[in-house]
Amino acid sequence: MEQMTHDRRSIGGLGFAVLSAASFGTSGALAAGLMDAGWSAAAAVAVRVSLAALVLLVPALSVLDGRWLLLREEWRTVVAYGLVAVAGCQLAYFNAVRHMEVGPALLIEYTAPVAVLLWAWVRHGQRPGWLTVAGSVLAAAGLVLVLDLVGGADVSPTGVLWSLGAMVGAAVYFILSAGESELPPLVLAAGGLVVGAVALAVAGLLGVLDFSATSRDVDYAGAVVPFWLPLVVLGIVSAAVAYVAGIAASRRLGSRLASFVALLEVVFALVFAWLLLRELPGAVQFAGAALVLAGVVVVKLGERSVPVLVEGDVAAGTETPQLV
Repeated sequence: MEQMTHDRRSIGGLGFAVLSAASFGTSGALAAGLMDAGWSAAAAVAVRVSLAALVLLVPALSVLDGRWLLLREEWRTVVAYGLVAVAGCQLAYFNAVRHMEVGPALLIEYTAPVAVLLWAWVRHGQRPGWLTVAGSVLAAAGLVLVLDLVGGADVSPTGVLWSLGAMVGAAVYFILSAGESELPPLVLAAGGLVVGAVALAVAGLLGVLDFSATSRDVDYAGAVVPFWLPLVVLGIVSAAVAYVAGIAASRRLGSRLASFVALLEVVFALVFAWLLLRELPGAVQFAGAALVLAGVVVVKLGERSVPVLVEGDVAAGTETPQLV
């Protein structure tokens, strides 16, 4: 019975992880359309995070159900999540792409699963098995192909440092999401997004970020839509749904496996770029997507072959049930 419960939670966790990756994957194409219409990347992200915080605030308060003591006990986690995993990661990434090409910046940020593996090894003594290492290599090779880096790209030392900061932010996202906590995923996501929205607003007021915006219509593959429509989808789908599903997935799968499944975001980003921007992936990118998927499958097999104690003992299915 215990094994069946664990299997159901694992399947549910994979479902949440794929949903999160797909939701995050919409952001690139949607934001690209907005930026073509005159929006700055920072302005689009600030609206995205702020709208998501507003959307989740009332449901989160309902789920919290007056348990303010619980929120006070976990305030450090919420603040760290908002400042590092949400605002910090976004700020570091946007500063990275100011100094280097998007492809290399993304590749460095998506080494976050390796950082999670090292954290689990150092902090919890969870030494990765050979299947996990093999899956990591496959996924990394796939990312190189998907991001079309085989032709070479200009790399800036400053950009690399900012990209490493984004990688740390992404790794913290998975570690905090999977951490042992009584806070429901909805509450953690809403609280973190509120903190992140405030941090982004302050960065904008201080001139750290360019908040250029326009009310011009946006063109997606010949379909012209009002500017507010992609902003709403960014806030609800690529932020609110994505963060809540990501936390729910991490608590069921643990930070290691969840971080690798999240690499599917790159594959979904290709699909949405094709649908919304008519950017058809080439054969090399399709091959890379297949390698990423294969790497995730191999990592999943590695996680099943060795007993793993993940944060909150989610592998054993003994943690307190969380409300999504």
